[in-house]
Amino acid sequence: MGSWPRSRDLLRAQKAKRRGKLAADAFDRIADAEVIRILKLQDAAGVDIVTDGEQRRDSFFSFVADKLDGVRMMTLSEMLDVIEDRDSFEKILQTLDVPAYSISNATCVGPVSRREPLAVNELRFLKAHTDKPVKIPLPGPYLLTRGMFVKEVSRPHYETKEALGNAVVTLLREEIQELIACGVDFIQFDEPVLSELVFTQGHSRTFMCAHLAATQDPTGELEFAVELINRVVEGVDFEAAGVRVGLHVCRGNWSQDESTLLRGSYDPLADYLRRMNVQQLVLEYATERAGDLLQFDDQELGLGVINPRTEAVETEEEICGRVERALACYPLDRLFLNPDCGFATFSNRPVNSEEIAFRKLKALQSAADVLRQRYA
Repeated sequence: MGSWPRSRDLLRAQKAKRRGKLAADAFDRIADAEVIRILKLQDAAGVDIVTDGEQRRDSFFSFVADKLDGVRMMTLSEMLDVIEDRDSFEKILQTLDVPAYSISNATCVGPVSRREPLAVNELRFLKAHTDKPVKIPLPGPYLLTRGMFVKEVSRPHYETKEALGNAVVTLLREEIQELIACGVDFIQFDEPVLSELVFTQGHSRTFMCAHLAATQDPTGELEFAVELINRVVEGVDFEAAGVRVGLHVCRGNWSQDESTLLRGSYDPLADYLRRMNVQQLVLEYATERAGDLLQFDDQELGLGVINPRTEAVETEEEICGRVERALACYPLDRLFLNPDCGFATFSNRPVNSEEIAFRKLKALQSAADVLRQRYA
């Protein structure tokens, strides 16, 4: 799994920390207890590869503002004050299912470098409390570059997105080397913005990188995304280290209202995904918005088989059916089973309750056990 709903105590602690009313070490003690509790929940559900539920992060992306020099949080309403094309940006904000003041974006406002690791400390804590393989999700290099590059405030430091991309590649290469040295089992780069490039095509955008100039032809941006991820992993011997590296793409995960989320097949992205030097593609397929399943011959598939946004808990039979349809394209040893996305992409806006999320994980693991027995 990825993100997990945060408890009320943790949400209060996050808020107090942001306001300077709670010291970092006091926050970590609260977060530590929550991570241990969530590890126990994953054990009870039978999960094979565990995470910390992103409990220390306010979101899958914006948490980097706490870790990087040259980056600060700007709400979308603050960005509205500096964006040149104010009218177009306001139209984008009107399409969102959440108010602009409640969404913040990690924005480049100076030379970018790691002030502290993004996730190495999360990994160390996990490794001290579990013997299971650990997955660490990281914002992908395209998401970081395009999410942080707001030309009106970034250009005094980086004239182009490509220049900022160089700094992002450097910091992510430093991060993965430290993660490998600390015994990570799986590194996942999150690149949800790729779906926006092919599904919006000059029309309204979602909360992710809402400031980006719309384009009818996403080719240049997709080529940039391929270049960035391949530069990040270039020369790293993941196989020798026993580490999987994956890439996750979805269609938005901030609302239970499916009509606000993107839809479309992965087909326009397929050739670009095949050229990315990652072992596994982690893709959502439990929602009909994802279209038909595609075959990637040289990569594993992290198959999304449960929808984290719905209250209905998938049955064992439903999950097995989704997996068995995928077996027409993938051998057993190249299929991993996942939720489509996290259960709480934003800490203060979970897409499901902990109770339902746990039941969904139990159903997922039950189906996996049935399939292992069936194909033993």
